[in-house]
Amino acid sequence: MYVEKGNTMKTATSYQERIADGQLKEALASTGAVQIVGPKWCGKTTTAEQVCNSMVYFQNPDERASLLQTAAEKPSLLLTGDKPLLLDEWQDAAEIWDAVRFAVDRNPAPGQYVLTGSTVVSKDNRAKIMHSGTGRFSTVRMRTMSLWESGDSNGSVSLASLFEGGEIEGKSELSLEDVAALIVRGGWPGLSSSDQVPGNTAQQYIQSVVNSDMSRVDGVEKNPNRVRLLLRSLARNESSAAKMTILSKDVSQDEGSLSVNTISEYLEALRGIYILEEQLPWAEAVRSKVAMRTAPIRRFCDPSLPAALLGMSAEKLLVDFNTFGLLFESLAVRDLRCYAEAADAQVFHYHDLRSLECDAIVERRDGTWGAVEIKLSASGHEAAKSTLQKIQKQVRSQHGGEASFLMVLTNTPYAYRDSDGIYFVPLGCLKP
Repeated sequence: MYVEKGNTMKTATSYQERIADGQLKEALASTGAVQIVGPKWCGKTTTAEQVCNSMVYFQNPDERASLLQTAAEKPSLLLTGDKPLLLDEWQDAAEIWDAVRFAVDRNPAPGQYVLTGSTVVSKDNRAKIMHSGTGRFSTVRMRTMSLWESGDSNGSVSLASLFEGGEIEGKSELSLEDVAALIVRGGWPGLSSSDQVPGNTAQQYIQSVVNSDMSRVDGVEKNPNRVRLLLRSLARNESSAAKMTILSKDVSQDEGSLSVNTISEYLEALRGIYILEEQLPWAEAVRSKVAMRTAPIRRFCDPSLPAALLGMSAEKLLVDFNTFGLLFESLAVRDLRCYAEAADAQVFHYHDLRSLECDAIVERRDGTWGAVEIKLSASGHEAAKSTLQKIQKQVRSQHGGEASFLMVLTNTPYAYRDSDGIYFVPLGCLKP
């Protein structure tokens, strides 16, 4: 039933260090149990294995039926392995949650359990959970690998250091061709050193979502053709706040009428398997006297997914700069999110009814913030700089607050701070 650490298939020598390593260790030092959530194949299990001494794998086909039955009848039997104990893909054995909570209540020592999950608990299984686990559980969100984690960013500029100000320097070696290839490859662990054809993993992922994953969240079978059409519509509208009516129209054209309510249910399922993540509007701006757009921007968890859905190879991106720019923004926001969480920050967006908008606002828990415009090439730098200065002026007039930094995140070679204090940072230089 238990797999001891020395018997796992993963080895320390093959492990690629992740930003989540530090977050996981910090969480284990403060709470009795930690849940790691994120899309499948992003490395949650492998990361958890690095710190756990015994493991229960609910997806092991040889033991799955027995483990689920044990969880349903006496879940405490599954919690007796050496600590920290990993309970991998626990969501189908929902009774485990309360068993872990009760065990932590009885013995409040930190760092006892790690639970990983690639989907939220289904509606049917939620009824089996009696308590939220507040105070006993902490949560670590994992995403696909950032460019710094995969070794494609040299890390010469730290996002955290920008909050402190000062000069920066660095040079990225990533060409446009390199970035196009990185978008199509995606941040799936292991791909950087594998012989797999770029884009194959994304295509396989989409196939899995279409055929099975979507239905696991709520137990409702969904039309695969409609799911694929919705995914393609979302890909066409990547990096935008497309209205529900637009998504509904896209899907309904080929598959008959699909209501906005049904589209909403589909989107909830996509969020439930962590393939779709919303970039929320900046709360500080929403409290402004200036009327704001409050719709979230929907983004795929990895830029390779919209690229695959749109049939974009690296070669095609290089001759379609509009799509290239949108997917570069997707890549950049994914990396910003990874780095921001390591700095105890979140990534929002800004868009007011005067059409002033900013690709990303990075705000730390203490309220300090920075504004980021994302531009693939130097041709957009002056417009981006102007936007950042307008954002600063507007926020200053409304709240008297100053940005800790204003940054253009780009793919030009050099990192520097210009005479107006604006940072220009290549994505290939950025790290947490």
